[in-house]
Amino acid sequence: MAYEHGEGAKRMPEWMRRPIAREGSYETVKDLMRKLELHTVCESAKCPNQGECFSTGTATFLAMGDACTRNCRFCAVEARKPGPLDPGEPDNIAQAVLLMRIKHAVITMVTRDDIADGGAAHLVGIIQAVRDASPGTRIEVLTSDFRGNLDAIDTVADALPDVFNHNVETVPRLYAEVRPIAIYERSLSVLRRVKERHPGMPTKSGIMVGLGEQFDEVVSVMRDLREVGCDLLTIGQYLRPSRKHLSVTEFVHPDVFDRYAEEATVLGFRAVASAPFVRSSYHAGEMVRGES
Repeated sequence: MAYEHGEGAKRMPEWMRRPIAREGSYETVKDLMRKLELHTVCESAKCPNQGECFSTGTATFLAMGDACTRNCRFCAVEARKPGPLDPGEPDNIAQAVLLMRIKHAVITMVTRDDIADGGAAHLVGIIQAVRDASPGTRIEVLTSDFRGNLDAIDTVADALPDVFNHNVETVPRLYAEVRPIAIYERSLSVLRRVKERHPGMPTKSGIMVGLGEQFDEVVSVMRDLREVGCDLLTIGQYLRPSRKHLSVTEFVHPDVFDRYAEEATVLGFRAVASAPFVRSSYHAGEMVRGES
């Protein structure tokens, strides 16, 4: 997986180097996604764990197309006008989950500000289709902020996914640069709303580091997340997808990730995954099993 790190940047440190998996079920998973005309965040977001996940027969589904209506400067998903929703997508994702025998399905989505409900009803259709096809599969959704539309948030939460995930991504000070259309407090409000409506539903969020944030700022975000009832937390290293994206400010040392994990545990998160290659959906099923 190719990444750009900006002119004059340091070479990637040893802890960010590892072999790319291409064995096992890698080609089988790729072929199935093409056959069912599905998108994965693994490919669209240039996830560094794509090879590992595909090789072990799993993937994170990217619903509602491969184009986003936002222009976040960290994300590899293309920002352009999306096409219409595919009415066959729910059944195709359900078929893929069944064929791949996925026990913990992570379904994320592009942001669809062009749709009145942000795609909430479509996401519910996917949840229902997966549940019908594979009743034993846990379902984790990773949603947009739905522009703060409480009805849309309620629509998805009321479908009772096993985990409701919404990423805050970075610290408030960097929002204007990293997520120019997003609002930090609005992202917190998504998680707050879900917890108020369904207190027993596990909520989850993720943070990237290496964008210029300070340690104490990240800990402050953790506190904010706990205040809105967030249960599960992921922290990973930002990697620059291309030269048009934000540069990596720092390759954060694994020891610092360990310190973040310690802080999160003290603050009361039920489970935390904090390491350079951690992503929102990476080993998501293990994270839920570990905290239950």
